[in-house]
Amino acid sequence: MATCTGIPERRANVSPTENLLSDAKILGVDVSNVTEAELARAMSDRRAELWLKENAEAIESSNAYVEQHGLPFKKYRMF
Repeated sequence: MATCTGIPERRANVSPTENLLSDAKILGVDVSNVTEAELARAMSDRRAELWLKENAEAIESSNAYVEQHGLPFKKYRMF
């Protein structure tokens, strides 16, 4: 199966409660779109967490430098 973008889709099982599905239907909420959007958001959040973890040493080093020496090129800042 492919979307209108030509990107293939793959089915996955989700198991929301019956009440949740009923309410979504009544309110006209497209469960598939919400699920896809939330999955994308969760993945983005996780990638950010991993990036921070992987780069913690460099961030700490940079912060220590700024604490000790101040911001580089501070004299050229316009604000």
